[in-house]
Amino acid sequence: MKEEGMKKGQGMKAGFFAAMVAAVMMVGGFGVEQADASETFRIAITQAKMGAARKYRPLESYMKDKGIDVQFVAAKDYPAAARMFDEGDVDAMFCGSGVAGSMIIKDLAYPLLRPKSKAGHSTYWAVVIAPKGNEKFDGNAEYFKGKKVLASPLASSGEFYYRSIPDIEGQGQLLYASSHGSAVDALAKGAADAAVVKNWVWESMKDQYPQLELVGQDRGENPDGTLIVAKKADKDLVEKVGSVLFGINEDQSPAADAVREKMDMTVFIETTKEDFQHTLSLLREAGVDEGFNFRF
Repeated sequence: MKEEGMKKGQGMKAGFFAAMVAAVMMVGGFGVEQADASETFRIAITQAKMGAARKYRPLESYMKDKGIDVQFVAAKDYPAAARMFDEGDVDAMFCGSGVAGSMIIKDLAYPLLRPKSKAGHSTYWAVVIAPKGNEKFDGNAEYFKGKKVLASPLASSGEFYYRSIPDIEGQGQLLYASSHGSAVDALAKGAADAAVVKNWVWESMKDQYPQLELVGQDRGENPDGTLIVAKKADKDLVEKVGSVLFGINEDQSPAADAVREKMDMTVFIETTKEDFQHTLSLLREAGVDEGFNFRF
């Protein structure tokens, strides 16, 4: 697991992206060049880990063979990606439900598809983890009174879920972890009293930490790893991209196998705004608006 990277939760009316760790994001192997947008499908990459974009390399090759040149465009951070969407500089981005839902609220993008994992799921939800022996989380903000709480920033199963809890303001101290896994690691080391993380991450780690347990969870699901498309993207090109990507589902060629293997998926699933019903409700309860503001 990566080292936990935490910083104290922000105060009143924190800007939507203030939680982000400012860093120039690395895209390992992919060059960033200017290209004719009518001939190239430009996908923004905003990942904090070096080489994270490598998972999409087989997808780049697959789409090129189908007549679509993919250009991976490095964005410094999510505010930069939002500006690219707004200014028509990129066409799409793979992202988690928190960022995807926020882009939808800002009316910059719409969902196209998402992968179904080899484990068989395409959605996730937030779980609350605490050391064994703690009381169960009943959904009330008072549970977190005086507690330090770890969560990933801008995550539906992290910061956003915590902020969406009614009357949560002033109850606990929100600490940011660099990832869901880092939050679990840090909690196990005593860095906080509780953590809000992605359920599948907890499922994959719980055997490592028998001293921790699930004490509560969200009741709604969020789409995972959705490809959101800029509203300003060329509609004919988007239709062609969708056709090619959905074509992978029935394609048994080595090239298609390489995409599935690298992305740890079986098929792409059509995804619409309706699939974000719970996510959008959660984000709005957290106070996210078109200006990317929180309610506290």
